[in-house]
Amino acid sequence: MLFVSLSKLHGEIVGNIRDRRLQMDLTQEGLSKRSGVPLSTLRKFEQKGTISLVSFLKILSVVGGLEEMVDVLKPKEHHFKSIDEVLGSEEKSTRKRGSRK
Repeated sequence: MLFVSLSKLHGEIVGNIRDRRLQMDLTQEGLSKRSGVPLSTLRKFEQKGTISLVSFLKILSVVGGLEEMVDVLKPKEHHFKSIDEVLGSEEKSTRKRGSRK
């Protein structure tokens, strides 16, 4: 459950990336060259927060945080609440696909 609005979270992420860039003493042009993200895309990201996932990951690879992003998105380990859940989990296999609609 989120306790922060998505727009506030969105702005905070953009601000954090900008702060990391400035801490590294990089201009937008410098980050653009290092990351391979076009300068216009980087400017649009810092002004409006709009960017593709691939470009965002390229920027994270330069300013840091890519490994943390991957770690945060790993599936959580299942915590059992009862012995029946433990015994039942041995029979079930891990899902490879989502359910059909």
